[in-house]
Amino acid sequence: MNEQLAKQILKIFVNNPFDAFNHKQISSRLGAGSKAERQEVIRTIQELAEQKHLIADDHRGRYRINPKSINDELMPQNYVTGTIDMKQGGKAYVIPDEEGRDDIQISPNNTHHALHGDTVRVLMFPQRKMHKPEGQVVEIVKRAKTRFVGVIQRQERFAFMVSDSRTMQVDIFIPLTDLAGAEDGEKVLVEMTDWPERMNNPVGRVVKRLGRPGDNNVEMQSILAEYDFPLDFPKEVEQEASKIALPTKRDYEGRKDFRDVCTFTIDPADAKDFDDALSYRPLPDGNTEVGVHIADVSHYVKPGSAIDREAYNRGTSVYLVDRTIPMLPEKLCNEVCSLRQGEDKLCFSVVMEIDDKGKVRKTWMGKSVINSDRRMAYEEAQGIIEGIQPATDPVGEAVLKLHAIATVLRSQRYKDGAINFETQEVKFQLDENAKPIGVYIKESKEANWLIEEFMLLANRTVAEKIGKTPKDGKGGRTFVYRVHDEPNPEKLNTFVEFVGKLGFTMKTGSRKALADSYNRLFENIAGRGEENMIDTIAIRTMSKAYYSTDNIGHYGLAFPYYTHFTSPIRRYPDLMVHRLLERYLGGGSSVNREEYEDYCRHCSVMEKRAADAERASIKYKQAEYLSDKIGQVFPALVSGVSKWGIYAEIEGNKCEGMIPIGSLKDDYYMLDEDNYQVIGRRYGKCYKLGYPVHIRVRRIDMLKKQIDFDLVDEDEAAAPAAPSPRRGGGRPASKGRPATKGKPKGTRKGNKK
Repeated sequence: MNEQLAKQILKIFVNNPFDAFNHKQISSRLGAGSKAERQEVIRTIQELAEQKHLIADDHRGRYRINPKSINDELMPQNYVTGTIDMKQGGKAYVIPDEEGRDDIQISPNNTHHALHGDTVRVLMFPQRKMHKPEGQVVEIVKRAKTRFVGVIQRQERFAFMVSDSRTMQVDIFIPLTDLAGAEDGEKVLVEMTDWPERMNNPVGRVVKRLGRPGDNNVEMQSILAEYDFPLDFPKEVEQEASKIALPTKRDYEGRKDFRDVCTFTIDPADAKDFDDALSYRPLPDGNTEVGVHIADVSHYVKPGSAIDREAYNRGTSVYLVDRTIPMLPEKLCNEVCSLRQGEDKLCFSVVMEIDDKGKVRKTWMGKSVINSDRRMAYEEAQGIIEGIQPATDPVGEAVLKLHAIATVLRSQRYKDGAINFETQEVKFQLDENAKPIGVYIKESKEANWLIEEFMLLANRTVAEKIGKTPKDGKGGRTFVYRVHDEPNPEKLNTFVEFVGKLGFTMKTGSRKALADSYNRLFENIAGRGEENMIDTIAIRTMSKAYYSTDNIGHYGLAFPYYTHFTSPIRRYPDLMVHRLLERYLGGGSSVNREEYEDYCRHCSVMEKRAADAERASIKYKQAEYLSDKIGQVFPALVSGVSKWGIYAEIEGNKCEGMIPIGSLKDDYYMLDEDNYQVIGRRYGKCYKLGYPVHIRVRRIDMLKKQIDFDLVDEDEAAAPAAPSPRRGGGRPASKGRPATKGKPKGTRKGNKK
């Protein structure tokens, strides 16, 4: 083959990835005029086709480029790989894998069958002045998902599935033979099987009928299916779990016995799985022995078993509003591994000798057996701390002593530079049919902090034990860390500039100075009208914590070493940490870093997916809660602004909806993105993040979890209108890009850090 000619031919195809050419057209572009030159072009094209670089387009001798043949050698400067973010209307952005590159705008006719979240290769267009980078998708490198949830629309000869997701821009074509009995209007789970090049819609088949829209169980199952979480355990897993027995005396051999030490659990009142317990023992020298005892899941779940494979695939338990989808079968998480009161249980423990100043003097780690003296709810422990309930037994006395130590630990953490990000957690009161009859914000108190501090301490201690380089100079061992990077400088500078406009100063000269500035800022805004606004934007400046074998430390906690050790019942990374800790304590060699880095990436993805599913269930329940309150007026705070609307969050329950810009009739409002506000062109009235308003519930769309509000003036707010029967329609409760520079981050709940 003429290599130089082959490269010239391939470049023509690469620069026109959607076009097909025959040998005459290629010859013309190359200037091959003689018969011999044209024959050479024909031979080269045929050889490129035989090598699969070119694909025959039709029977007329036309070919087009095989996207898989596009490589950096051909056109290194013109192609970018990244993740596609689909918007309503078909427009999209590709977020490049390469850090530092700007997002690439993709017009609807250039998405090339890409779907939201897919990894794609993009052909870059020449940069236009005053325009964002633009391009077109030329290859789907990897599908983010192939299963989708939606409603069947059946026709006489075929059917379509209309997806629930606002990011799914196309309906899926389904032959009647692949409906699996699904009826018109029924909610289903569909698997995409093909998307022919010249078809506008993908082809799929129904893999599961979920039921009629609007039913609570159907909607919760739909959320799980939409985020690719299984609805039940495979039979193989259930059978394997059924054979697991409770521990016997033989299992206690070689374990340290803590059954005579004062031990207890503190969990939510409705919890069923108890994966951590604390033990307390005063020592003769005045120090305190504190044991953090974690369910020894690794004793029962062996690598490669059916249970282990399923747990890895799930990555985490999922907590929807009205149910928990566990990572492990119920036999394990609620029975065998759960540290229930009065039962001997196998644990992996971190036992620390701590003085009154919170300094850890000695540490022991290893396998143990415990017997919890008492199962406490947070409310009960809080009552003891506040003196409402007397500490009349050893457990009560232990709670008070450990609370004192936890207070010292918490104070020291903030002195060391930890940042006090505390986000509010929405909870629902449900009736017997799982319908929300009340919404409230869960308050975190001292009992929560008690557990949090000792879990943080155990996680840090384990990470330090393995992560610190041995004194003999040998290389470090591969381990699973929970890491958190420092803020993006651009986002941080934007935030500092913004709060400066509100009269607050922040020092960014050092990591400690910045952390102190954050904490001082949060103290100063507590209870003020700007609190919600600043909290929201501050969280968006921060990076997201994730799992990695590359330890960069945990910025938010100010820990140079940190991991997740304390929840192996509900998080797969903790199970990996238990196995690695046991291996290394026993003198084992290091595991393969690349292999474990792949595991970490998977677990980070599943963690985010679970958080998204949890948020979707909250949005659904919030919409359901407001569905019988059409026309009612509520006080609210502006929670976001965009060019098409103002987002408002009802005070007290955080139900969020959108006030369309077009519904504001007193002026023509425009987005002022730099100042997080919309402002009237004529009269200058503005609505910014955190601004108090009154809203009327206008429309609820339960299927799309969308809420619409109307803005109400002060006079109307004093005399709310009667409820209206209008339903349906609505706009997304969080549609499009808010006028903030970052994206909202996950909640900060105890040992989820």
